Amino acid sequence: MSNSARTPLLIAGGGLVIGLVIGALILLGPPLPLAQRTGGAGAGGTPQTLGAAPVSGAPAPDFSLQDTKGNTVSLADGKGHPVLINFWATWCLPCRAEMPAIEQRFQAHKDAGLLVYAVDFDEPQDMVEDFTKAFGLSFHVLLDPGATVNDLYKVVGYPSSFFVDRDGVIRVVHIGAMTEGQLDDYLSKILP
Repeated sequence: MSNSARTPLLIAGGGLVIGLVIGALILLGPPLPLAQRTGGAGAGGTPQTLGAAPVSGAPAPDFSLQDTKGNTVSLADGKGHPVLINFWATWCLPCRAEMPAIEQRFQAHKDAGLLVYAVDFDEPQDMVEDFTKAFGLSFHVLLDPGATVNDLYKVVGYPSSFFVDRDGVIRVVHIGAMTEGQLDDYLSKILP
């Protein structure tokens, strides 16, 4: 094959690689060195540098956010309840795919005390409200201006889910979309 015949293939291949990189950046966000990331306010409102990401077996970091109705909701309010914390965004296709299953499980287990805190990634309230209505979500949908709670939990991809038991301990961390089987398995680890 001559050089002139290979040129269109090289251009197409280069475009494909660039497209994949841009897609990964849109899905996961730009990578930042840990030293450059700072989280929300710590005790007393002082900014804190982020340490290690919350892991299974560790206490879930507390936070307070407003829901789409203007109510303040904190993780501490859920003490004594099993809690699913789901980090998501309206533009995230895997987030959209798993939301109906999360809503179904919430309806099935809310009498057992299950709480779901769906923490949106720093998007305008009207977009989040439209999403909530379109998907018929009845659990707590929380706004995270500045993505401070996303940073606190070291979210690196969407969706990301943390399953917290009644004692406030993380039992499962799942990054990426969950199958319904995974969702049921993870809930069984925190439900009575």
